[in-house]
Amino acid sequence: MAKRFEQSTGPTQRQQRVAELVRHALAEVLSRGDLQDDVLTKNVITIPEVRMSPDLKLATAYVMPLGGRDEEAVLKALEKNRKLLRQEVARRVNLKFAPDLRFRRDESFDEAARIDALLRTERVARDTGRSGPAVSEDENDEQDS
Repeated sequence: MAKRFEQSTGPTQRQQRVAELVRHALAEVLSRGDLQDDVLTKNVITIPEVRMSPDLKLATAYVMPLGGRDEEAVLKALEKNRKLLRQEVARRVNLKFAPDLRFRRDESFDEAARIDALLRTERVARDTGRSGPAVSEDENDEQDS
């Protein structure tokens, strides 16, 4: 009898593998300029992550135009060309079912910028600062021996 887990422990290895295949296929289609859309051809689009549903029938691609320009226009163009992109992904990735594609704005760059700004604050610098001479790890190892 199959075991059932009540709590999700994150994506399975198969979900991650298929997500990477879909990500590479989408990136290839967008970088080659196979789509006849002015917004998509004039912008360089990065796809840092794709997440697959447990049944592998839904792929959520997190996208961001390089430089963060024209985000809304790029998302609308991707949604408009979703059917053609799905066909291209199905052609490049060998799956029983072609996953339906959803496009979301990637917010990891904003989160990284927020964390970077927090780390540069005076309060954090004060807390991480040392009093006295700094000792490197190599010197620390020599002193312990």
